[in-house]
Amino acid sequence: MAGADTESENSFKDRQIELAHGAGGKASRRLVERLILPKLANPILSRLSDSAIIDFGGRPLAFTTDSFVVKPLEFPGGSIGSLAVNGTVNDLAVSGSRPVALLATLILEAGTSTDVVAQALDAMAKASAKAGVPVVGGDTKVVEHGKADGVYITTSGIGEPVSGVFLEGKSVCPGDKIILSGPVGDHGITVLLARGELDIEADLQSDSRSVWPFVEALLNTCGSDVRWMRDPTRGGVATSLNELAEDSGRDIVIEDRLIPVRDTVRGACEVLGLDVLHVANEGQFLAVVAAEAADKALAAIRRISGGEEAVIIGAVGDVGAEATGSRGRLTAITPYGSSRIVDMLVGDQLPRIC
Repeated sequence: MAGADTESENSFKDRQIELAHGAGGKASRRLVERLILPKLANPILSRLSDSAIIDFGGRPLAFTTDSFVVKPLEFPGGSIGSLAVNGTVNDLAVSGSRPVALLATLILEAGTSTDVVAQALDAMAKASAKAGVPVVGGDTKVVEHGKADGVYITTSGIGEPVSGVFLEGKSVCPGDKIILSGPVGDHGITVLLARGELDIEADLQSDSRSVWPFVEALLNTCGSDVRWMRDPTRGGVATSLNELAEDSGRDIVIEDRLIPVRDTVRGACEVLGLDVLHVANEGQFLAVVAAEAADKALAAIRRISGGEEAVIIGAVGDVGAEATGSRGRLTAITPYGSSRIVDMLVGDQLPRIC
């Protein structure tokens, strides 16, 4: 009976899908872990990493896929086309894999202007060329008017894992340092303001870009001293580090004052009552590296144009599930010296931001 009770506790009880299930927080994780994963479970999928690493005739290959439904289709600093390329390239990069090629599927709504489609494709082509990752195939489907917001894009990517690098939450150790590649919150706030639903003006643009150049420099410099990486998209830095705490069973401690945030983003978050740690990013990544390698890791990222604002924001704690019998947790030290628990999002903070 105990087994049956546990199974019941871990089952998916939500009666229908809500927008919150796509927001990257607790509802998203519940959907994946309790509905999707049990139906499709296998050793590779069960790792729930950004990319699946498979053995192909003795050669490791990385695969990933992502869908993009951002609203509006264009926004300062990017569009659905550039997001579709950069988002998938970044999922490969933070799995420790060099992006090699992409496939793209377009879902087009009948009645959509061909100029809109052309603009999305132009943005894809430009981002693909800049990342050095070609789109080598794909598919196109058209749905009835009113069944989509003009254009949805799904991109799948293949990558080549870097030799000697093994990235997993369970591999982090007490004292390991947490590196953030740059300012947070730019993308989520930019998209929110671009909708024109709020009377707030800000000179801000999305951070959408490929993070592979920074990751490549980091891996070339530190290799196996890199323990874990993630790009904090939906759910932001808070969700990524909460997942690390849960997967590793260790507490994660960061300092609010060390986290780079642009004044315009901070101001918008204060007005809207948002925690910037929950806001999505599309051109930043988090890395956990061995303490003794942290300084050279930071220097490697900063040497790449666009990585100058990379910082160490915290460390992996000594105490976690092994010592307390509970899951690891994410704690932020405030500028006043007090601490606060930073949880995953529960509801739907910023829907349709990627």
